[in-house]
Amino acid sequence: MTNWTSLIKQFENHLKLERGLAGNSVMAYIRDIKKLQEYIEQIRQLEVSPIEVNEALVIDFIQFLADLITPSSQVRILAGVRAFYRFLILEKIVSTDPTEYVHQPQVKKKLPEVLEVPEIEAMLAGIDLSTPEGTRNRAIIETLYSTGVRVSELINLKLQDLYMDIGFIKVTGKASKQRIVPIGTDAMKYIQLYVNEIRVHVPIKKGEESYLFLNRRGSALTRVMIFLIVKEAAETAGITKNVSPHVFRHSFATHLIEGGANLRAVQEMLGHESIVTTEIYTHLDREYLKQIIKDFHPREEFEKEKVSKDVFKSV
Repeated sequence: MTNWTSLIKQFENHLKLERGLAGNSVMAYIRDIKKLQEYIEQIRQLEVSPIEVNEALVIDFIQFLADLITPSSQVRILAGVRAFYRFLILEKIVSTDPTEYVHQPQVKKKLPEVLEVPEIEAMLAGIDLSTPEGTRNRAIIETLYSTGVRVSELINLKLQDLYMDIGFIKVTGKASKQRIVPIGTDAMKYIQLYVNEIRVHVPIKKGEESYLFLNRRGSALTRVMIFLIVKEAAETAGITKNVSPHVFRHSFATHLIEGGANLRAVQEMLGHESIVTTEIYTHLDREYLKQIIKDFHPREEFEKEKVSKDVFKSV
């Protein structure tokens, strides 16, 4: 009987080597499959190998999860199990997919929270720039809203990812895919202030030298720290909405599209997989993307001054 451990390991190697997924994504898939294994072996106490799993067992598994987790989490786990069995079919280890006709749980669509431009301006204006952390935090929030990057992409920005002479940053997104994104003049201005006047005085921890945003001890910031920075700025501005770093991503896209920006351009800047991997889409000219930001991003109306091409000469 083919055991779970060997097939899960083969699937893990497939995700890493053939699909090129990032470590966190790979482990998420593996956790999903191991949940199915634990259900079969520990809850149902059955000796069933992966190749013996049938549709009825998968349905029972999803129904079991329904009493424990939200529908959206059920959908994610089912997607991981489906990916596992598609791999087994691809490798001709199984001939049928037990997940093929399993209906996924219904998830109510919830519109993402979006900040109005005055709310974002209030958050930015409320940051105390007299402190080193204030200048850094202003640069962080300006960057989130100016580029629409995910929080994971923000904390992994490196100094070498900044191309301020042409107004772009290089972003490493999901599955380690990279894209070039325009960055607005306000964000560049505050990054310049942070790098040249604050960051140079931070005792940087060994191995963290390349990260753009650091804490006071010289280590790269975490997702939780960015979340707290955004929460504090929202509270200071008196905003009662549930504001998270991801809200700036939604606001970035919403404000551009409401202003008349081309939808495909916005998708490319966000790094959505559909625009990157689907052949029917074409990569847009970088100068065109930069012009989209200039023409339609609300913050560009507040600051038109040119940022020096020599921003990072002192770094």
